[in-house]
Amino acid sequence: MNGAHDMGGMHGFGPVEDEPVHPLFHGDWEKKAFALTLACGGLGQWSIDEARYARERQPPAQYLDNTYYEQWLHGVETMLVEKGLVTPEELESGKASGPGKIPALPAERVFKALQQGSPYIREVPNAPLFAVGSTVRVKTFHPTGHTRAPRYMRGHVGTVVMHHGAHVFADTSATGDHKTAHHLYNVSFAADELWGPQSQGGSVHADLWEPYLEPA
Repeated sequence: MNGAHDMGGMHGFGPVEDEPVHPLFHGDWEKKAFALTLACGGLGQWSIDEARYARERQPPAQYLDNTYYEQWLHGVETMLVEKGLVTPEELESGKASGPGKIPALPAERVFKALQQGSPYIREVPNAPLFAVGSTVRVKTFHPTGHTRAPRYMRGHVGTVVMHHGAHVFADTSATGDHKTAHHLYNVSFAADELWGPQSQGGSVHADLWEPYLEPA
């Protein structure tokens, strides 16, 4: 969706400021928001794409006003309510009204669960439409749901530099469909193709699913 999160190349928001690696967190609450998000993700009730889409659906003004971990907290609260694991009243009070529907992931299994992750590679019956070296254009479209095709790349031409195989399609995964998969490519764009002759040169790479692309 063309939400406030998709800001690549937009003017008026100032420079991107590099932060030092440490401290990793700027407050104890950020550690808790991070841990809570991972722990709730371990319940297996939603995908990473659903979690991303939950953050993106905020009103733009709220999204732009939030800090990084406030986005995470908003996302996990949204998913907990939408999946029926927590009620709005429980969120408001901070107290559970009864026993949880799903047992929590035991602490001793957290590290192994994080190591395993979630496999996103799938087998699909159709051959890839593009090969390494193919010239492709990102389709111009404006979805109302989640997409991993950045707005600033739509309509622009790039070159396929890698084929990752077929992966779960993020756009449908964000709505709860974790089976649909398409071929996924790494595409290189010359900077002046995206930003015009005043660009600083170089190239930009993005992993893009086949439905986003057309021959150029």
